[in-house]
Amino acid sequence: MNNRQTGAQKEQQVCAYLVSKGIKMKEQNFRCRQGEIDLIGYDGEYLVFFEVKYRSSNSKGSAAEAVGFTKQKKICRVADYYRMLHHCTEDTPIRFDVVAVEADRVEWIKDAFDYISMR
Repeated sequence: MNNRQTGAQKEQQVCAYLVSKGIKMKEQNFRCRQGEIDLIGYDGEYLVFFEVKYRSSNSKGSAAEAVGFTKQKKICRVADYYRMLHHCTEDTPIRFDVVAVEADRVEWIKDAFDYISMR
């Protein structure tokens, strides 16, 4: 299995995990010119943008560490576009979560980073 297939498989597993935890999933692999967000769903009133990261080992660092500042900015730009496209109001609370998968261990990091404004 190549990296893309493994990543897609892990995203599916994470999606099922999140749904089992009460997330109302809206989108998988939302893509636009600005980039991609792995999963988008609602956790109660929060519109949550999920970044899924998988590592089979820690030789290149942990999965959570792979979501650096540059990736966070890109996710925020895509989230802005998604919110505009779906007419989300400024009052809609949002959150950015990371789901780190290492081997077969899943770590859901809620509110992993703050929104980064592009203005």
